[in-house]
Amino acid sequence: MGASVPISFEFFPPNTPAGSEKLKAVVADLAAVRPEFYSVTYGAGGSTREKTLATVRDIAAAGHEAAPHLSCVGSTREGIAEILSTYRAQGIRRLVALRGDLPSGMATAGEFRFADELVRFIRENQGEDWHIEVAAYPEYHPQQRYARRDLEHFAAKVKAGADAAITQFFYNPDAYFHFVDEVRRLGVEAPIVAGIMPIHNYAKIAQFAARDGIEIPRWVALKMEGYLDDAASIRAFGIEVVARLCERLAAGGAPGIHFYTLNQSALTLDICRRLGWL
Repeated sequence: MGASVPISFEFFPPNTPAGSEKLKAVVADLAAVRPEFYSVTYGAGGSTREKTLATVRDIAAAGHEAAPHLSCVGSTREGIAEILSTYRAQGIRRLVALRGDLPSGMATAGEFRFADELVRFIRENQGEDWHIEVAAYPEYHPQQRYARRDLEHFAAKVKAGADAAITQFFYNPDAYFHFVDEVRRLGVEAPIVAGIMPIHNYAKIAQFAARDGIEIPRWVALKMEGYLDDAASIRAFGIEVVARLCERLAAGGAPGIHFYTLNQSALTLDICRRLGWL
């Protein structure tokens, strides 16, 4: 039985030849779920540009749809146009367009300040044949203190020409459904895919969540902390929490689920198995 909603997976570009070989195996393993596409991240200021391209090339060569991330902060229009033409030559037509972070030590944002400017640039200079995804923050952007302004920024990205959005990871489905309702009121009709992080390492995920303002429900946190060093119980409980979250999202009408895999397949496959999606 296949998944009841479209599935996609996210990777980061490996740093070593061994990492690249391992990722090819992970891509092949996850193909059993029949994902719609695989996305590949892009380092601050384009620091992984060549590795992102190489990873995308490998995924496409294996017969899958690949969607490179492209962040614009610290970039020039000319530089972005060059990257887009490289992807076009590879037959890549899907992108995740982001503002991104400035690399440390870099003072200026370059020719783009926000993701909506990047989306508009792609549409005006590269035509309509790109499928563009943008980021969404159901619990609000960590650098944006005012919720209303955050919603308006998001609406601007979609109105600039984005086809769909993928959310930051979350564990509170109510935050996702509330966010979708709010942006629909602003006239945003694009699909908003739910970003899901399997619980690979609870301590690390709790750290990410605290940094980015993501709520881990109190009952999940207390139960996880209660397991101490019992790795098997932590893993089993993590699978249950994430599978239940996916069930609720699918039942509530989420148009897709995007797994942040951290370049691993076992845990994500176990979650998909639990859901009957394999």
